[in-house]
Amino acid sequence: MKKENIDNNPILKLSFEFSLLIVEYCELLESSKKYVIARQLLKSGTSIGANAMEAQNSESKADFIHKMKIAAKEAEETQYWLLICSLSNNYPNCNFLLERLESIGKILSSIISSSKKISLK
Repeated sequence: MKKENIDNNPILKLSFEFSLLIVEYCELLESSKKYVIARQLLKSGTSIGANAMEAQNSESKADFIHKMKIAAKEAEETQYWLLICSLSNNYPNCNFLLERLESIGKILSSIISSSKKISLK
């Protein structure tokens, strides 16, 4: 998939931009020797967009919904790790990531909900 395809799809664009921010934040965590959280956060935070991207080539509507649900689950896990960072002492501020993640979560929920309605018709 080309970058312009990502830019023309709101969930792909937001999740890709979020992944780039997660990479930067995890590099910051690693420079502070917060390796365990950095690895967990990097995996879940970048997986949101990877699953949304994979859904674009789904085999069926059910497969599309399933992949978007996986993206939503990864967003939940990412929120968990970011909340740990947010509420722990000596961790860099990540509130901007939590705010972006909330927007992504809402869009994923909307996509899943509307896709289920369409598949029921």
